[in-house]
Amino acid sequence: TTGGAAFWRDRIPSKDAEVIRRLKAAGAVIIGKTNTHEIALGVTTVNPHYGVTHNPHAPDRIAGGSSGGSAAAVAAGMVPAALGTDTGGSIRIPAALCGVVGLKATFERVSLRGVLPLSWHLDHVGPLTADVPTAARLLNVLAGYDPDDPASVDMPTADYTAHLDEGITGWCIALASGDFIAAAQPDVLDALQAAAQRLKQAGASLTPQNMDFLQPAALANGLMTQADAAAVHHERLQNHPEHFGADVLRRLQTGAATPLHQYIRARRTQTELRRRLEIFFHSFDLLLLPTTPVTAPPIEGPDAVAQARLLTRFTAPFNLTGLPALSLPCGKDRHGLPIGVQLVAAPWQEARLLRAARVLENV
Repeated sequence: TTGGAAFWRDRIPSKDAEVIRRLKAAGAVIIGKTNTHEIALGVTTVNPHYGVTHNPHAPDRIAGGSSGGSAAAVAAGMVPAALGTDTGGSIRIPAALCGVVGLKATFERVSLRGVLPLSWHLDHVGPLTADVPTAARLLNVLAGYDPDDPASVDMPTADYTAHLDEGITGWCIALASGDFIAAAQPDVLDALQAAAQRLKQAGASLTPQNMDFLQPAALANGLMTQADAAAVHHERLQNHPEHFGADVLRRLQTGAATPLHQYIRARRTQTELRRRLEIFFHSFDLLLLPTTPVTAPPIEGPDAVAQARLLTRFTAPFNLTGLPALSLPCGKDRHGLPIGVQLVAAPWQEARLLRAARVLENV
C-alpha cells in the first residue's frame, strides 16, 4: 500500500485490490504487509525509506526484489504464501534467492486492478509460496477475468491442482544453452543440469536449444520498464525528485531521457520475440533455464542498478513476451545459498508449468 515509497507512507486505500478481494473471499487471512524495493523499481529490497530486507538463509545477503519481503516471509516460515509483483522478474528473482516457489502467470491472466503500477505493459501479480501445490491453490483463486481491469483477458481458467501429480512422461522440454546462459555461475549451471537430468528420469525428453536470442528481450524489457516507470511517476519526478532513493531516481531519470526511437524499437522487439517464442513452443512443452545467473549477492555489494542488470537477465524476457514462468528451488551453492531454476511455457499453460515443477519438487 506504500509501494515502498516515501510519497505513500501514510496512504490508506479506500478499497482492496482485486487480488486481495479474491483472496479474502476464498477465506484467506491477510496478516500484514511486507517490504519491497522502492516503487518496485529494483531487485535488492534495500529500501532507503523502510529498511533492508535480509535473506533468511544468510542475513548478510539480499532477499532479491522487488518483492523481497514477500519471499523472505515465506522462506522464514512466517506465512505459507505471499503476493508479489513482477515487471522484470520481481516474483521469480526473490523466489530463487530465498529458496521458495514464485509464479508469474501469463500477462492478463491475473487482475492488476488496485495494484500500484510500474509498467502498464509489463506488470504481473502472482504468488510466492512454500511449495508447488500452494502456488496452484493460490492461482485458482487469483486467475480469471476482471472486466474492470483494461489489461484483463477473458480466457478460460482451470483447476490448477487437478493434474499436479500426473507426471510429464513424453513431454518435450528445451534445455537452454548458448553464451547467454553460460554466463551464469558454475553452481547455477550445475543445478540446471541436475534439474534436466531429473526431468529426463521422469520421462521427458530434453533437447539443448541455443537461447542467445533472448538477450535483446532482456535489454528491451529494461528500457521499457524505466521509461514506463518515468511516465507513471512523471509528476512526482518533476516536482519532488528528492523524495526518491538514489538508485530509483537514477533509473527514473534514465527512463525519462529515453529517446522515442529507442522505445519504439523496444516495442518492436517485444512483438517479434512474442511471435518467435510462440513458434518455439509449437515444438516444446516447456523451456528450462536458470532463474538468476548468480545466487544471493551480499547486501554490501554492487549498487542496485548494476544488480538489476545482472539479476533480471533470465527473467525479463518473459515479462516482455508475457509468457507464464515459474521459479523453483533446486539445491544450494557451495556457500549454502539457494539456487532457483525457471520453467517457461506457452501462453495460458500455467497448469503445464505447475505439473513439471511438482515433478522436480517431488524428487
